[in-house]
Amino acid sequence: MKRCLLILLLVLSATMLPGGRLSGQDVVSSQDTIQQLSRLQKMKSRVQQRIDEKINEPYDTTRNSGYWWRALKHGKVNFKDSTMGYPKFVMFCYRTYVWGDRAFNSYDSSYVKATGKNWKLILKSNNWVDSYIGHPVKNVNQIMNSNLVSNIGLSLSFMAVSVGYSISVSNLIHGGKVSNKIDFSFTCARFTADAFYWENNNDINITYKIKNVEGVDDGLHKLKQPGISRKAMGLTAYYFFNNRRYAQAAAYCFSKYQKRSAGSWLAGISLQHFDVKFDVEKMSEEIRTYFPTQADAPRTLYNDYCLLFGYGYNWVLGKNWLLNATATPYVGYRYNHFHIAGNTPSALSLNLRARIGAVYNHKQYFVAFQSFADHHRYSSHTSKLVNSVLEFSIIGGIRF
Repeated sequence: MKRCLLILLLVLSATMLPGGRLSGQDVVSSQDTIQQLSRLQKMKSRVQQRIDEKINEPYDTTRNSGYWWRALKHGKVNFKDSTMGYPKFVMFCYRTYVWGDRAFNSYDSSYVKATGKNWKLILKSNNWVDSYIGHPVKNVNQIMNSNLVSNIGLSLSFMAVSVGYSISVSNLIHGGKVSNKIDFSFTCARFTADAFYWENNNDINITYKIKNVEGVDDGLHKLKQPGISRKAMGLTAYYFFNNRRYAQAAAYCFSKYQKRSAGSWLAGISLQHFDVKFDVEKMSEEIRTYFPTQADAPRTLYNDYCLLFGYGYNWVLGKNWLLNATATPYVGYRYNHFHIAGNTPSALSLNLRARIGAVYNHKQYFVAFQSFADHHRYSSHTSKLVNSVLEFSIIGGIRF
């Protein structure tokens, strides 16, 4: 049947050509395609046949210390059978897994349902900017926004663990090193933890005003500025208080189904490192009048150690749709690595993070939209800035 449909499609395609005729080359190409499909089908059948033969072939069923290994090779594993003869370490690992699954990944089945699949492959289009708004130096009002960065990436997940990497489309097309991201997450019913690293080296669009000694600004200045590199890395972990009925994984990891709307308070920690560095050699002449040497160039370099508290909610919209909103303010201690003498930055870290996710599930497939905002307040005697990362992603994936 599949072969007939393929031939029909090839013939219909050929009729769209001038004259509606199949050339000799087209016929040969279609025959080669059919032969390749046939070979792949035969290979698949042979592999499946060998697996079935291996599983069903007779083996020694004597209940001794080696029985578990013989049974494992024939797909006859049963950890609940006390006569299998498993080694103590194997049983320890199994019992630890069962305990952990029950203790950390147990849900109220009327609210949350497992997907029945352990693996997920995700393709992501991630679009983002980093922004800096405020007073970098005295008498200067400034807005700095990076160009929109469009990253494309892949994530692979197994059960609670997910690892992803994305790279700027500009990197792939034009070369260079504009932007890339690496992320890792672990999500279960009771808590989630995620780690990330990102860097952005593309141009910054700057809009600023400078006030003179009389307090009058000299007009609005706009320019595009290269030579400003931004890097950040961090680890965030938080606990869900309503973990029996609320599944964050349903909205962002796609490893659960939320059956009924529910929300949860959450609390945890956030550790982040942030670095903004100026390269005066790449700056415009207008900017270099303020920073003639590298030693004069400003730099933002700090570590944040914070506690966070917030709330997340899942709205179940129909059979296959899910909408999530999560907001987490966090406050703590900021250690500044770099500052100008007489201009000591504040050690108080005030931040806000917000996420929105919409998911559509269809059998083992899913598509999603996610938006993320992370805001950090930075202040010193002469500087006040809010640096932010704003992003949205379009996601498609499959569970298997």
